[in-house]
Amino acid sequence: MSISNQLHSLRKQLAPDVSLVAVSKTKPLADIEAAYQAGQRVFGENKIQEMAHKWEQLPKDIEWHMIGHIQTNKIKYMAPFVSLVHGVDRIKVLTELQKQAEKNNRVISCLLQVHIATEETKFGFSATEIEAFIREKSFENFKNLQIKGLMGMASFTTDKRQISGEFKGLKKLYDWCCSQGSNFEVLSMGMSGDYPEAIAQGSNMIRVGSLIFGSRN
Repeated sequence: MSISNQLHSLRKQLAPDVSLVAVSKTKPLADIEAAYQAGQRVFGENKIQEMAHKWEQLPKDIEWHMIGHIQTNKIKYMAPFVSLVHGVDRIKVLTELQKQAEKNNRVISCLLQVHIATEETKFGFSATEIEAFIREKSFENFKNLQIKGLMGMASFTTDKRQISGEFKGLKKLYDWCCSQGSNFEVLSMGMSGDYPEAIAQGSNMIRVGSLIFGSRN
């Protein structure tokens, strides 16, 4: 099935309030252009310099989302254009994002990544750290950042019940943050293999790559 058909098929399954990030990491410009022609405007990359290269080459109405683990020394390359940073997993990243946003006279939107999986290899704040961050209003220290919500990645497992449980826990934390007046509006959870479970638990942004573009190069 073509990229265009895959996109249309996927979009038909999604409620209007669920945003689709097409994960274009490792994919050539031609694939992104095909998705663009099919109406897709939001793309996710996991390497900052690859994303910057694509940003230079492609239409400027594309929203670029940084979805991978962030090396702070590379933030300067995406600060002029990135629309949303999903993987803010430590204070050091927030500090450098603030510095580069200020330099570029921008307000950069970002999500706090929460560690919900069983694998130690995945990144993120603990629920306790997020709660402290909200209670202490630490986000007020970052004048050039807009913290728009939370992001999480479930365990890599075939156990759908475990995946659903991890997403449910993140939604509960998200709701608690909203109840504390956080102005959160994005809950980014769910990828090609588990987005139905994520949506069922309240996700309003999914990150899908292989279902649109085929398996990774």
